[in-house]
Amino acid sequence: MSTSKPRPDKPLAKADFESLSEFRHQLRRFLRFSEEAAQAEGLTPQQYQLLLHIKGYPGREWASIGELAERLQVQQHGVVTLVSRCEAAGLVWREPNAQDRRQVFVRLSEAGEAALQRLAALHRSELQSLSGVFAVANITAFNERS
Repeated sequence: MSTSKPRPDKPLAKADFESLSEFRHQLRRFLRFSEEAAQAEGLTPQQYQLLLHIKGYPGREWASIGELAERLQVQQHGVVTLVSRCEAAGLVWREPNAQDRRQVFVRLSEAGEAALQRLAALHRSELQSLSGVFAVANITAFNERS
């Protein structure tokens, strides 16, 4: 997690603040939708995100605790706790790395896969409905650097 903050060379204009505000508003609307959809499925938003990041990890069907911590932007011990809760709920299972016993692979169970498929389809539909509105803001103070 980077702590350095980019600083624009010139002040932001009113339109920039409006763009940032609209982007944050649409982002929060989507996140609220996501939270409610996960809860309707009987999952917490964090459980849904964990399942999504396992399935969505590039090039394979599993992810390590460290990789999931990076994707979720949380500490590894928090991911261990979340994985334990998901494992108890039958959503995931752990597989020790045969070459390095310190590393654990986290995989989706059939129940986790089914829940993720249902939720991801809802999320895809919601994103499609926001496609005309949910766009990255055009912040002139950042985009005019050359």
